[in-house]
Amino acid sequence: MPTAKKLPSGSWRCQVFSHYEYVNQDDGGVKKKRIYESFTCDDPSLAGKRRAEALAAEFALNKERMKRSDFTLKEAMDKYIDSKRNVLSPTSVRGYETLVRNAYTSLLGIKTKKINQQDIQEWANEYSLNHSPKTVSNAHGFLAAVLSIYEPSLRLRTKLPPAKPRELYTPSDSDIKKLLEYLKGTELEKAVLLASFGTLRRGEICALTDEDISGNTITINKSMVRSNNGGFIIKSPKTGSSYREVVYPDFVIDKFKGVKGYLVKMHPEDISKNFGSVLKAAGLPHFRFHDLRHYSASIMHAIGIPDQYIMARGGWKTDRVLKQVYRNVISDEQKKFTDKINSHFETMQHEIQHKK
Repeated sequence: MPTAKKLPSGSWRCQVFSHYEYVNQDDGGVKKKRIYESFTCDDPSLAGKRRAEALAAEFALNKERMKRSDFTLKEAMDKYIDSKRNVLSPTSVRGYETLVRNAYTSLLGIKTKKINQQDIQEWANEYSLNHSPKTVSNAHGFLAAVLSIYEPSLRLRTKLPPAKPRELYTPSDSDIKKLLEYLKGTELEKAVLLASFGTLRRGEICALTDEDISGNTITINKSMVRSNNGGFIIKSPKTGSSYREVVYPDFVIDKFKGVKGYLVKMHPEDISKNFGSVLKAAGLPHFRFHDLRHYSASIMHAIGIPDQYIMARGGWKTDRVLKQVYRNVISDEQKKFTDKINSHFETMQHEIQHKK
């Protein structure tokens, strides 16, 4: 293990071999020169010594990876994406490539070994001026993932803008009824039925075929996503929990009797694009197609369905998202329970007054 030495300044420095460089000699020969990396810590105590040695040891263990720090950030990001291309979804790859093009203008030309925390903090400050906290967090997350491989000694402690609570509108039973009445007989009606009463996502809906129906059970084992070439492809679900079977009521299954091939003959982006205009035409509040999953999960929660079953039906791996997003209070249900709570308290107060 490399040993740190104390400098006259009081700081600790630990050097570890990095690589060889070849230097031309005056006599025409070539000399092989050992190149070392230095790690310092300004803390003069033994804790500072251990910190410098730990940094050097980590470098030694990851030396092969550290050689990659000769890449610029742009090169490192491109190589990171290429190394993950076969395991990431096309949507994730496309998202990363978009970030590389647009998000890191001030950093892309810098060698990863030259990037420091101050550079990244300044980038985050500037990027936050015109982007939401969530967008900044996502961009920083990708940057951190790349640097963890190409500059693992850099420990990021970036101060990011605080996340803003999401203001989501969860449609009510009356909203869903009105929407289905407006969409009756359309392809979009079928998509709304599958999402509202089975918590299916857009990509899952568009990938379903008649072979996925057996009785009242629909099997979800694939998703339609946009490919890197611009078209749409069918791929495996993102997580293992997304593989599931959903048993639908008769009135939903009846909509697909006699349908061959794809159950809903639309692409995911067509669904989203048409959905907003339909809501406006039907006189409904604005919400996303994805919020139909919110509706379905919130209704199940409101009528007392256990979280484990809601997670299984919706394809959620953990209840984290369920608790943060899918327990949105529906206004109609909220009023019902509020009235029930207040009625109980009024009865209790009446009994107290009667005893007096």
